[in-house]
Amino acid sequence: MELLDRHKDHVLALYRMVVGLLFACHGAATLFDVLGGPHGGHVPEVGQWPSWWAALIQLVGGVLVMLGLGTRGAALLCSGSMAYAYFVKHQPGALFPIENGGEAAAMFCWAFLLIAALGPGAWALGSLFDRAHRAAGDEGVRVTAV
Repeated sequence: MELLDRHKDHVLALYRMVVGLLFACHGAATLFDVLGGPHGGHVPEVGQWPSWWAALIQLVGGVLVMLGLGTRGAALLCSGSMAYAYFVKHQPGALFPIENGGEAAAMFCWAFLLIAALGPGAWALGSLFDRAHRAAGDEGVRVTAV
């Protein structure tokens, strides 16, 4: 367990990247009819509610989470979109995800909520921008209140 504790930021980063990639693949499949095509069977028209918007969130949000850019906000949006999908599309069919086909929606919802809560871990591109911003801010004029 000590080994896992020492490397938890790296494990979290790998988790973030895999979840983001898988989610982005769902969006790409739905929007562009690639990777086996959309699960619903047809590519939604541009702007069609909610299918096209959900796929756009999947693609863009998944890529942002995978890269570690705006991770917490993107992950929260992705989590919310999957909660919406579960409660609107799946849950009316039956109570449990195994009965209503909502396992993926439930798992993605909770996976993204975990990423939003814990942050991006290591290897996030957002941390590079944060460091550059802090370094640039150090060269500027500092004003302190007295």
